[in-house]
Amino acid sequence: MSTGFTAAEVRRAVDAAADPERVAGLRRFFKTGPGEYGEGDVFVGVTVPQLRAIAGRFAALPISEIEALLDSPVHEHRFAALVIANSAMARAVKPRSYDESAQRDLVEMYLRAVRGGRVNNWDLVDVSAENILGPWLLNRSRNLLDELAQADSLWERRVAVLTTFAFIKAGDPSTTIELSARLLGDRRDLIQKAVGWMLREVGKRIDRALLIDFLDRHAPDMGRTALSYATEQLEPALRAAYRARR
Repeated sequence: MSTGFTAAEVRRAVDAAADPERVAGLRRFFKTGPGEYGEGDVFVGVTVPQLRAIAGRFAALPISEIEALLDSPVHEHRFAALVIANSAMARAVKPRSYDESAQRDLVEMYLRAVRGGRVNNWDLVDVSAENILGPWLLNRSRNLLDELAQADSLWERRVAVLTTFAFIKAGDPSTTIELSARLLGDRRDLIQKAVGWMLREVGKRIDRALLIDFLDRHAPDMGRTALSYATEQLEPALRAAYRARR
């Protein structure tokens, strides 16, 4: 049954909350200048709390309209679309409203958006990957993440890493460890940060010994940023020892 909500309504709600004075700062923060990773992205000046509130009002937006919203050139429109998609996936995986068909549709929509360059900044990846791909892949083959991790696109590779946050929260560090080892040579800053962050979470949420074992084997080959993030919560002397091995 149709909710009656449309992508156009969400766009209007986001635009109504826009503050043009925020735009210049957002452009700098998300690196939209020539040659930067967010080059050319368009902002209207809406805060994340505002976007989450708007997304909550349209949580029942149909999947086809979520995808239409993801087609917008405006960053905040796409952020709202992904938050709405998160809500849709959360409903579809709950026992009382379990809907595997809806889950599949959301995953396929998300992958089209990722591969089509519409999930094209770190905040868009980080708000969505673990919440959309994570539940779908938790008890399925994770070959998709291998494919994404080998993609030319920075954002596809970050999606692969950040999806594993869902597995970490479920107590499974295996894919995080595997992808982190595979991406050791990737020196893009946003991949370095993602890998280090997820490794840190393995040590924090699952088992510190797993992090220590990874560092014992791979610290000399890790990039400075990944190593810094991964060791952030270790005691100073141990942190310094690992960093000295580079």
